[in-house]
Amino acid sequence: MELSSHIAGSGLKEYRKEVSWRETMNYAAAVGDNNPCYFDDERMDGIIAPPMFCVAVTWPVTEKLEEFLEPGLLPAEISATKVHYTEHVEFYRPVRPGDMLTVKGKIAAILPHRAGTHVIIRYDVSDNTGKPVFTEHIGALLRNVKCTDPGRGGENLPTVPACESKGPPVWETTVPVDLMRTFIYDGCTNIYFPIHTSKQFAKMVGLPGIILQGTATLAFAVKELINREAGGDPQRLKILSCRFTGMVFPGTNIKIQLIGKKDRKKDKDLHFIVINKEEQKVIRNGYAMIT
Repeated sequence: MELSSHIAGSGLKEYRKEVSWRETMNYAAAVGDNNPCYFDDERMDGIIAPPMFCVAVTWPVTEKLEEFLEPGLLPAEISATKVHYTEHVEFYRPVRPGDMLTVKGKIAAILPHRAGTHVIIRYDVSDNTGKPVFTEHIGALLRNVKCTDPGRGGENLPTVPACESKGPPVWETTVPVDLMRTFIYDGCTNIYFPIHTSKQFAKMVGLPGIILQGTATLAFAVKELINREAGGDPQRLKILSCRFTGMVFPGTNIKIQLIGKKDRKKDKDLHFIVINKEEQKVIRNGYAMIT
């Protein structure tokens, strides 16, 4: 299969979503994040959603991307090859229960990749007053789909600082991934794809078995970053970025490492990775900016 980069810049149909407290609480519960900001509805300012809830907001569009584009631009058989490859989110304010969010998207870039084609979608999410809530650039790798040209749009993608640290990790923590975690995350977030819940389907597409959702792996890392580097205040997280490069199997442990930290006057750069049982990096180029 082949795809041209000519569809880069194409807009997506608008999507609207009202956020409920059950959804935001369930997302936090899905990764065992008991931060009171997410659960204590007696707080003066009320509860907020975990930062990673953003992927649950945009998932209905990402899941059926071809349906939000003009007919014929992205054939369903090509869209079906996509796997989550990159993530970059800029947070302007937390999502709150009761928010009515509008998702406006476009194909930001299409780039050739050695394993297929890298498609980056930009979502600009705003509230009912039109004020921005977050901007997400989510990258999908279209496996075995050849990009027929040099690509376009890459020059407009956000960048993050490089990690300058070469020494041992600043800190490391081990997180167990229990056998039911993929099912809990699937049910609590409504982010569903059968490679995370069906052994039969996972093996049919060439996987050894069920694997943990990449966004769940990232959410585990974000939980540790907020608790250890932001004093437990998720509103201090302003930018989050990473690349997904490996698999995590339920019933194993992951290691989250902070490999670089640079303090500045008003914020700090954090660089992190996540490693699986086989000592493979399943998240690379992890970056978070904390204010």
